[in-house]
Amino acid sequence: MKTSLLGQLSPKTFLSRHWHKKPLRVCQAIPDFLGFLTPGEIKKLAIHPEVQARLIIREGRRWTVRHGPFRPIDFKSLPERNWTVLVQELNFWLPEAARLLDTFNFIPHARLDDLMVSYAVPGGGVGPHFDSYDVFLLQGFGIRRWAIAETNDLELIPGCDLKILRRFKPQSCWDLEAGDMLYLPPQCAHDGVAVTECFTYSIGFRAPSHQEWVNAFLDHLRDNLTVAGRYADPDLALQAHPGELPEALLRQVGQILQSIRWNEQDILSCVGRYLTEPKPHVFFNPPVAPLTRAHFIRQAEHQGVRLNPRSGMLLRGNRLFLNGEEHRFQGKGRRTLVALADHHHLPPGPLPQAVAALLYDAYLAGWLA
Repeated sequence: MKTSLLGQLSPKTFLSRHWHKKPLRVCQAIPDFLGFLTPGEIKKLAIHPEVQARLIIREGRRWTVRHGPFRPIDFKSLPERNWTVLVQELNFWLPEAARLLDTFNFIPHARLDDLMVSYAVPGGGVGPHFDSYDVFLLQGFGIRRWAIAETNDLELIPGCDLKILRRFKPQSCWDLEAGDMLYLPPQCAHDGVAVTECFTYSIGFRAPSHQEWVNAFLDHLRDNLTVAGRYADPDLALQAHPGELPEALLRQVGQILQSIRWNEQDILSCVGRYLTEPKPHVFFNPPVAPLTRAHFIRQAEHQGVRLNPRSGMLLRGNRLFLNGEEHRFQGKGRRTLVALADHHHLPPGPLPQAVAALLYDAYLAGWLA
């Protein structure tokens, strides 16, 4: 990590002073960073059928959103001002974008979501809004003016295609040029408007709602919990109203539900699987003519191994989570997998047998680059 990324702050100081607390503006976080794309290249990406893209157009105080994939003609009829195109998960499509995320390794991978890129013509933006997660806004080519406000007034305009704030009174305003960066904590209101044709790269972090965690854990219990027994009522009493729910039935079901138990290992399994599970629109392409296991291992030990940018990998103790699957490892194999989870690649060198077996299965599934 370059020392300029957080200005004069160390990662430790940044986390204690700013993370999840207050904004930070850094001039030349990555000196003269121009980004990875041209206007023509981002439009080409937005046409790709597997790319998650949006086109946002402002006409006065009216905002419209169109969802990709787009056609080339969709970009030819656009006005000269007041529109932007956004592409999600740029790290899936460009190796250099995936490497940019490595710069933010002082944040656990478990929190990272993706790298989004925004291309805007003058006047383009997505309106004043707030995010429910932390975000770093790294400016590429061009200039974007950011206005921010730390406020509790987060009411949205009803009936709008976008989640735009009904009222927005800026407290600070900055022009970000190539290489500048702005960090914003959750629910910090902000509005970025292109002063010139420009690119902004957004590094976003996951912040599931409590309801999402509950749903994930209930799904985990449903898939992994086995409860023996069957409902029985040998002492069934005559009931005056057959349409009324029997009290004994409710009591017995309550006792069944109270028998459900879980522990920290169940929570670990749920969280690891949930955070590495690919999103519904993400697919992997297995190799058309796969190598034999022996050939794959020789090549992996000679050339190294790299995860597919779409793959999610996390570890805790002796548990490994890869794309929603769970594995257990011990000894030397675990040390190698820790390196792969930390850096998403392994240098050339011998592979422990258990690791080689796992990597070969991942290779066959298309989970390796």
